[in-house]
Amino acid sequence: MFETAELGRAVSRAEFARQEPELQTSLLALQQRLRALNVPVIILVSGVEGAGKGGMINRLYKWLDARGLRTYAFWESSDEERERPAYWRFWRVLPERGSVGILLGSWYTEPIVEHVFERCDEDRFERELRQIVEFEQLLTEDGALIIKLWFHISETEQESRLQRDREAGIVGPKLSEYAQLYPRFRAVSERAIRDTDQAIAPWHIVEATDSHYQHLTAGRILQQRMAQHCEQLAQAATPTQPAAATTLEDVPLKAHTHAVAAAQRTILDTVDLKLKADAASYEQELSVLQERLRRLSWQAKHEGRNTVLVFEGWDAAGKGGVIRRLVAGIDARLFRVISIAAPTDEELAHHYLWRFWRHVPRAGYVTVYDRSWYGRVLVERVEGFSQPQEWERAYPEINAFEEQLTAHGIVLLKFWLHISPEEQLRRFRQREELAWKQYKITDEDWRNREKWQAYEQAVHEMVARTSTQNAPWRLVPAVDKKFARLSVLRQVCEALEAVLASPS
Repeated sequence: MFETAELGRAVSRAEFARQEPELQTSLLALQQRLRALNVPVIILVSGVEGAGKGGMINRLYKWLDARGLRTYAFWESSDEERERPAYWRFWRVLPERGSVGILLGSWYTEPIVEHVFERCDEDRFERELRQIVEFEQLLTEDGALIIKLWFHISETEQESRLQRDREAGIVGPKLSEYAQLYPRFRAVSERAIRDTDQAIAPWHIVEATDSHYQHLTAGRILQQRMAQHCEQLAQAATPTQPAAATTLEDVPLKAHTHAVAAAQRTILDTVDLKLKADAASYEQELSVLQERLRRLSWQAKHEGRNTVLVFEGWDAAGKGGVIRRLVAGIDARLFRVISIAAPTDEELAHHYLWRFWRHVPRAGYVTVYDRSWYGRVLVERVEGFSQPQEWERAYPEINAFEEQLTAHGIVLLKFWLHISPEEQLRRFRQREELAWKQYKITDEDWRNREKWQAYEQAVHEMVARTSTQNAPWRLVPAVDKKFARLSVLRQVCEALEAVLASPS
């Protein structure tokens, strides 16, 4: 594969000076066009150690408008990064729409290095590469332009450059170690490039022996990819009508099958809403469960076990009351409650999962989501805030996200608090009558209630398509608020007890 790079190609200083102004002008104009189109551009700068990647990035800062440009170097993981799933460090720095992010090292670096040093077996390496393909598909389907540059030099050229750097005293021990494994790095890198080279995010191999040739070639690649993307967006720009998938006729064919089944009987119909707690023993049982949770949450802190709790449910289903009783059993220093409302401008400038990745807890801490990433397949679907193709692809995206959480060892529990439409109506009217509860009822609550059937169908499909072995949905009867509170507390305690070491 690397034979496609034209080794030894060079460009004279005079020729570079002749071509550079036109290239810079074109790149600046394309950067402005992509900014106006709200396209996030991700440039991966990878390649052989010593291939002049830093010099290439410096050149890009000369050519592009630095105000819309950010560079991130991924070397060894920090303690903060190691305490979260591997992709957390990449999600948190993804460029917002209209800006350019340059990544020196990326999601490719660790899999390649680990496989070279045989700390990652063949099966795991294949899984890592598949995950990369899925991640890049997720980003491009959301509108990102990914440009992947691999800078190649020969083993002889690498050794020559390292020798010069050694004489200057600027070569670290790790770089020398990598150079000794050049053939192994080359073989593993070729495999990674071949298996992740896809039309939506192709690799570009650039010969980097001569810096002038390297910079011009990379610049032309950027120019071509950016221009092509602008042209594709221009061709795709056709007037669209607002999508409000609130009836079966509005639901895409793939979802239609699920919705038709839901119209007959949904998963929610299996929930026994008659279950009640014993009112006489409620306070005592609540206190026992909260003390049990307090002990377990501290044990999880000492063992470095993250916990993520997701709460969804009908309006007025009692999510707030459940969360209050839950966190009353956890030291306030160990948890955060994230209430999800309409996305901010900053959040809208990124992939919808970005704002949830940001709040993934460090080892030993708890994050409680009051509403969550499931808004994409519930509110956004029913209210037409996302296009059908957007919420349709959200199911596998969410499953992949949650798989990364659980694979890292995070305890992930997802609760749907279920009530009947009659009980919801009773609670709505109560909120209107009681002055201290009136803030809880809004016109939007009444509008949502009118779409109960559409939401019920969306919930049915959500549960059916995102209940996985490691992250199943837990449907909680919530007509009796006390029963719901005890049920959630008990399930959280049991889940923690199942994964934590037995107390000595």
